[in-house]
Amino acid sequence: MIKTAFAIALLTVALSACIYAEPGPPAGVVVPPGVVYVAPTYERPGPGWDWRYNHEHGWGWYHPEHGWHKGWR
Repeated sequence: MIKTAFAIALLTVALSACIYAEPGPPAGVVVPPGVVYVAPTYERPGPGWDWRYNHEHGWGWYHPEHGWHKGWR
């Protein structure tokens, strides 16, 4: 009886870990109202670049001194 109860409890814990939660933006990323967050598709270009939303181009890397990566204006 104890083995059965232990097996049921273990199975319950194992199955509860399979619940999928949709990932949100990482801490520090600001998502404007009505905009869907899109994760980066390539690595950060270097130190100081932040993942931000551009109202004309969508999500991209932004640096306060260099502007938008790949020449966005």
